[in-house]
Parts: sequence; structure tokens; C-alpha cells
Amino acid sequence: MAVVRAVRDAVGPDVDILIDQHRRLAPMHAIRLDKKLAEFDVYWMEEPCSGENPPALAEIRRATGLPIVIGEATYLKQGFRPLLEERAADILNPDVACCGGILELKEIASMAEAFLVAMSPHNYNSTAVALASTVHASAVMPNFIITEYFLPFGEICDQISPNQLKPKNGYIDLPCGPGLGIEIDEEKLKAFPGTAYPARKLRHPVDEGP
Repeated sequence: MAVVRAVRDAVGPDVDILIDQHRRLAPMHAIRLDKKLAEFDVYWMEEPCSGENPPALAEIRRATGLPIVIGEATYLKQGFRPLLEERAADILNPDVACCGGILELKEIASMAEAFLVAMSPHNYNSTAVALASTVHASAVMPNFIITEYFLPFGEICDQISPNQLKPKNGYIDLPCGPGLGIEIDEEKLKAFPGTAYPARKLRHPVDEGP
């Protein structure tokens, strides 16, 4: 509460506050918390609980009256269908790099439009290829609201994509070049190889005994 209050005081009444709850809460906790946060005129609550439990999300949505966002960890049209049928969300945020590509993202948006649900594509993967793909798909979504621009990737993508898309006054111009409208320097891309995520060292039953 104190953090959100401090943010609202700092940005004033004309800036939207979007809160991501990272699928951490049970409905009873999300409802109690979100009702308290409503006084700060929150634009949306993202992922109060897992998208694999549409009835729980629908319960939170009905009880709080706040816009609920879900979808960054949901894949393909089949995963979004129960969310729409249960009226579990006001806004979907599928990620083009995870949900099945440009066409699948567009088809998910078409499904959502029929349910009067808006789209705010997630874009955590890059400000180069993934962002350009998202922008192209978003341009043909009547129910599009906003998309994500992940600042920490901007510096790296400047090095591998000399004409990557960048926001100007909060907007990104639709590129006019061939393909996605950006270029990738594959030689410079080699300087950023993927790294394996270290495996977690979980305890096993054999570790518990004498």
C-alpha cells in the first residue's frame, strides 16, 4: 500500500499505474489487497493468480471490479479460450515470442474481440525482432490498447539492429521496410550467445535422513 501510495503521489493523477502480481496470490488475498489498492485509481491488475485457473481469475474480477490482465504465460488459442469463456479477464497480454508467432497473436486478438476483451501484447523478449513482430500484429488489432517496451534490452539491440523500432512520445511508428522493417547484424549478434540457466539444487528425500 505504501509503495503504491508513494508512486501515485509522485506521478500525480494523470499517469496510469499498472500493477503486476506475478501469479502469486490466492483469490481471497487478491480480492482483499486489490480492493484496498483501488483507491489509487489503478489502470489494471496483471496476473493476480495463474491463468490455468480461469474460475479463480473470474472470481477476483467480479469481486474487485478492477480490470484484470492475463496471458503472458498462456500459449496458443486453445489456452486463451477458457479465459474468454469464463470472463476471467478484461485484457489479454500474449507474447508473440511465446504464444505461437504473429498469426497466432492476431488470431488470439480476434477471439478476444468477439468477447469484448482488449489486447495489450506482452513484449519482454527484445526490442528488435519480437517488438517489430508485435508492432505489426498490433497495427491490425481493433481491440489493441498498448504494448510493452522493455528498456533493459534497448542498449544490446542497438548494437545488433541499427534500425530497431523506438518509441517517440509514447508511440512507435509502423515500419515501411520489407519484412518486419528492421535489420539484424548477425555477426554482431554472435557476441551475445545464449547462456544456460543454472539448474536449481533442490533437496531430495535422500538428503533428509542421517
